[in-house]
Amino acid sequence: MVAAPPTTAFSSSHHTGSLDVYSHYDCTTHIGTQFTDVQLSLLLKDLNSDVLIKDLATLVSQRGVVFFSNQDLTVGQQRELGERLGRLSGKPETSGLHRHPISEDTPELAADISVISSMGGIARAGDHKSTRASRGWHSDITFEKVPSDYAILKMCTIPETGGDTLWASGYEAYDRLSPAFQKFLEGLTAVHNADFFNEYAIKAGLKIQNPRGSPENSGTDLTAIHPVIRTHPVTGYKTLFVNRTFTKSIVELSPDESDNVLEYLFDHVAENHDLQVRYKWNKNDVAIWDNRATFHTATHDYDADRQGNRVVSLGERPYFDPKSNSRRAALGVAV
Repeated sequence: MVAAPPTTAFSSSHHTGSLDVYSHYDCTTHIGTQFTDVQLSLLLKDLNSDVLIKDLATLVSQRGVVFFSNQDLTVGQQRELGERLGRLSGKPETSGLHRHPISEDTPELAADISVISSMGGIARAGDHKSTRASRGWHSDITFEKVPSDYAILKMCTIPETGGDTLWASGYEAYDRLSPAFQKFLEGLTAVHNADFFNEYAIKAGLKIQNPRGSPENSGTDLTAIHPVIRTHPVTGYKTLFVNRTFTKSIVELSPDESDNVLEYLFDHVAENHDLQVRYKWNKNDVAIWDNRATFHTATHDYDADRQGNRVVSLGERPYFDPKSNSRRAALGVAV
């Protein structure tokens, strides 16, 4: 007789703390939690807001992505929440909100608000609808020396159908690898690059933003080197930290070895559907995710306008602590 998979150990492992009073449920075993009856704008105004927001940051770091239905959150409140999530969970003082390299200053929005639009700009730079949607998997701005911790997207305009977003768990992606392969990867670093944003800026007549939320994120060389396996500073878990969009090569391997290892890892994330969650947007829904422990991509199955406002907070320089545990090991769950 085959034992049932240990899903209850995962579902009871995350920390909701002061958020327990609000109705919520886990979307899948490994990633994603949905809240149905709370307004984020009210959490910001609550007398206990620091505790609530710190608990929210912890939950997002544990579950990867958290969804909120039909939010009245303003752009200003979205920026405030993005800043406080990182600050209350321990980000460096020099890390603020990210200014995307090709964001444009407008009277309506600050440069640290990215408009994610199907009509052009960030969401379409380097993107082609004729390619497989699975080629779009990424973690936000890993080409920066100091990449993102949390991101908040409020979807304002949605097509009648289509345009879903999928997230995948970096924790579970790591845990699904064999122990020998895990050990091999833990000694490696990878090059992340976004030269295509420079190319887009030249074609669009834009100037690359500088600095971009941290003194270390300056200049036009959109390249960084990060560990292939990183330790998450909030949870202490090991997570896979390479993505198909920005990761170009593994420093310590030959070009052929690097290409083969990365292709395996990219497919490992894209093809393991039980470490993913797929979200169908409704107008004014908000998703908050942790870029240190997740990957995401959007479907291309729509032609109408799809637009939202995104805030990306900066965290710390990625690091690997050899004493850190995998999520399954930390929770005492068998692989």
